[in-house]
Amino acid sequence: MSTQSWIEEHTDELTRALRWLGAQSWLVERWGAELADRLVAGHRVLVAGNGGSAAEAQHLTSELVGRFLADRRPFSALSLCAESSSVTAIVNDYGADEMFARQVEAHGRPGDVLVLLSTSGRSPNILRAAERGQALGLRVWALSGAAPNPLVGRSHEALAVPAPSTAAVQAAHLVAIHALCAAFDARVEQHDAGLVGADGAAVAVPAVPVTAVPAAPAPARTAGARALDGTGARA
Repeated sequence: MSTQSWIEEHTDELTRALRWLGAQSWLVERWGAELADRLVAGHRVLVAGNGGSAAEAQHLTSELVGRFLADRRPFSALSLCAESSSVTAIVNDYGADEMFARQVEAHGRPGDVLVLLSTSGRSPNILRAAERGQALGLRVWALSGAAPNPLVGRSHEALAVPAPSTAAVQAAHLVAIHALCAAFDARVEQHDAGLVGADGAAVAVPAVPVTAVPAAPAPARTAGARALDGTGARA
């Protein structure tokens, strides 16, 4: 296949994938709001993936610890792919399937969020992490390729991109990550403005009472006073 043909085919796949993702914007927006509610309350998010998905996991955490659109406070977000000494120690002592699950057990607490990326939805170490996260009371979200797949079944909710190639799935995942960060930032702004409480519930804004202003009394005519009519002539 020529480079031009590959680009055309990839663009076509990606266009269909992004159209599908656009129809799931309600879920991405809800994830962003829920993630903000949890992190503002003091929880953290753990993110993991293999290969290109590992790079996207770090991309997500960098946007949360740093910033995405506008300046804001940092939030606790850990990529489980980034700490090479821990990763290699776990693989050496416990096997590759425990690579992420053991870190979830170390860092995760009930109420935290675990985001798992896998284009196939079948990576054993990702599936083990999902199971460990569920057992420990974390909220587990997945970004995967087409459903059904084992990861979708082990997650509370999933965005399973129905694209035929790994490249198109990964590209759609990156767009989803950016959209998630935009929704997250919007929700944080609501928290900072006092529009939502710590539990994420909308805060009722008290109505401002309207005070009736009495009409000004008509000026009294003084005896002997002369008025002007509309033409300026003396009445």
